[in-house]
Amino acid sequence: MPQTATAPPARPSTPRERARAQTIRDIVRIGREHLAQHGAAALSLRAVARELGVVSSAVYRYVENREELLTLLLVDAYNELGDAVDAAVQACPEGDFTARFEALGVAVRDWALAQPPSYALLFGSPVPGYQAPAERTTGPGTRVIGTLAAILDGAWRAGQLSRADPRGAAEAAQLAADLAKIRGEMGLAVPDPELARGVLVWTSLFGAVSFEVFGQYGKDTFAARDKLFAHHLAVLAGVAGLRS
Repeated sequence: MPQTATAPPARPSTPRERARAQTIRDIVRIGREHLAQHGAAALSLRAVARELGVVSSAVYRYVENREELLTLLLVDAYNELGDAVDAAVQACPEGDFTARFEALGVAVRDWALAQPPSYALLFGSPVPGYQAPAERTTGPGTRVIGTLAAILDGAWRAGQLSRADPRGAAEAAQLAADLAKIRGEMGLAVPDPELARGVLVWTSLFGAVSFEVFGQYGKDTFAARDKLFAHHLAVLAGVAGLRS
């Protein structure tokens, strides 16, 4: 049999590259701590440098400016959330799409409640004067919706996703161009009405999480928050068309 060509092993990183990577990790870690203490608008590279124990000019060799620090924090948080969601979903049986959806929702909520400053950076009010670079943040930022879309698409392919209500189907026809683009980019088979319904589920899920993280229920309303969220997920699974 002919031998299969193999790629050459990756070259080990140099000590300088490893030291640089560690310094950037330290900057991100301190940046997240400052984010929790002072909020995104008050982030300061000079303050990060002081805590790192170096002069501010040294930090600028690794992170060009405050906007770059915000981008690093965004990517770090998006990937941490994406990792948490992927781990929860993959722990469920491959063909149990309802369980996978519920695991996704619980993972989003658990991460958000454990990391409210990072969640606020991702899904709260925009930071004044900062525009996230799409080429660096779109990939990490769409990991969760990509996983949700894969769950709904898998259910559709397996014949386990119900058809959308005809009223919604008529409205979805007006979104055909946008939905076709999404379907093409993600390699989905799920039709327009069911895909549009999935967008509603996505935004409703994050709306429910945001309402809790940002304290919109107040102190005395819905004391049984875990049960409330479980109810939300059960309703949203039905909206998505997932079979119980």
